[in-house]
Amino acid sequence: MKNLPFRRRLGFALAGVLSALRSENSFRFHTAAACAVLIALLVLQPPPVWWAIMLLTVGAVLAAELFNTALEHLADHLHPEQHPSIKIVKDCAAAAVLVTSLIAAGVAVAFVWEFFVAR
Repeated sequence: MKNLPFRRRLGFALAGVLSALRSENSFRFHTAAACAVLIALLVLQPPPVWWAIMLLTVGAVLAAELFNTALEHLADHLHPEQHPSIKIVKDCAAAAVLVTSLIAAGVAVAFVWEFFVAR
């Protein structure tokens, strides 16, 4: 699988995104939120630094969701029965999504504050 052409590797990545969209409610929710953020950026046209902050934040949340999904599928495949160690792994992966989501909420509050309250 190593050294495959870029188009082939891109296909694998897109298949992963589509799989997460089909199987994970949280990923669909965060993807919808990402679309809302993009629309807000297009409408409000903030300075470039806000584009960077928002896009990096959205990307971090979506990446955390994808890592969480991958880890859960791997853990379930390798150890389908419930096990305390697998539970910790899955709980920590879910916590990573929660942390990035809370940070994203904080960025959203800062954005709203600057564009609607502070002006």
